[in-house]
Amino acid sequence: MVNLTFQTLLNRYQSGERNFCEIVVHSIDGFESDLKRINLEGSVLTKAYLPYSNLSQANLQKITIKEGNLGDAQLFSANLTDANLIDVSLSRADLRYACLIRGNFQGIDLTGGDLQGANLTGANLTGANLTGANLTKAVLHQTDLRGAVLFRATGVDMKGTLCDRTTILPDGHYY
Repeated sequence: MVNLTFQTLLNRYQSGERNFCEIVVHSIDGFESDLKRINLEGSVLTKAYLPYSNLSQANLQKITIKEGNLGDAQLFSANLTDANLIDVSLSRADLRYACLIRGNFQGIDLTGGDLQGANLTGANLTGANLTGANLTKAVLHQTDLRGAVLFRATGVDMKGTLCDRTTILPDGHYY
């Protein structure tokens, strides 16, 4: 894996490069960054501060993000298959039609997120906060929602999900 500074990545991206597979970037300060259609497959981002950034249609397969803030980010139709997000906030993020298949999103903050039409098949959302999230037409087949908070989430189809008595349903009751 190649180490890059975030500024180097930005400069290369702005010059037209989009392929940044299997890189490592530490201490990202990227408020409102435009990284649409970037390919970060297999990369590792630590201390990633990217609120209000545009990562729409990005290839984020097998990415690892540790200690990240992507609140209010645009991830429309992004591919996060097999992603590993640790201590990450995606509050109010736009994840409409994103692919989150088999992703590890334990304890993630998706408060107020828009996951309309997203595919979360086999994703691990144990302990995740989905309060007020829009899950209309989201695919939740075999999604692990044990300990997750779905209070006031809309459009939730719980059929085929993995829940236990610590899962808080949209109406505020425990599963």
